[in-house]
Amino acid sequence: MITDGHGPCAPEAAADRADPTFFVARPEADRYGCPMLSPREVFLNLVNGVCEERWTDLPELYAEDTHISHPFDPYRSGPLLSRAAIQQHFTPPAGSTSPIKRRPVVTAVHETTDPEVIVAEFEYQGTVIASGEPFAIPCVFVMRIRDGKIVESRDYMDHVRSAQSRGTTEQLIQAITE
Repeated sequence: MITDGHGPCAPEAAADRADPTFFVARPEADRYGCPMLSPREVFLNLVNGVCEERWTDLPELYAEDTHISHPFDPYRSGPLLSRAAIQQHFTPPAGSTSPIKRRPVVTAVHETTDPEVIVAEFEYQGTVIASGEPFAIPCVFVMRIRDGKIVESRDYMDHVRSAQSRGTTEQLIQAITE
């Protein structure tokens, strides 16, 4: 995870990436003297971290107490209310590997009149590794980021396309018909 302008997400490393507009760090300090990222930069680190499967780094983007919801989740999962819950959410099952390769394609990051809140429109685009079949999963995240940490987010995404890309459509159908 980038916090100081160095490392795998630093601007100088961005040339190796599909879209070098991601991974922009700003060494501005927060009230404790720690480097702080803007809400846009936190969002970009999040979606790129998901695509790069940096599961152990992602919880650090969140505040200790948080409220993350997925309003369109067909499984009706409750909100994630702590960094520990976020860590559990991002921890893949032991021995599992992702069936997809993806990258974020950002349409827009809208700033609002509240400097802590952004609305991000994007897609996870990629391919199913086994078949080479392309996919696109549209998403909209409404995020509140305070002192460089995500404190609240409503993550709207197309769960059907996500299940199709992962080969879990049958489990999804079973879950929503029970």
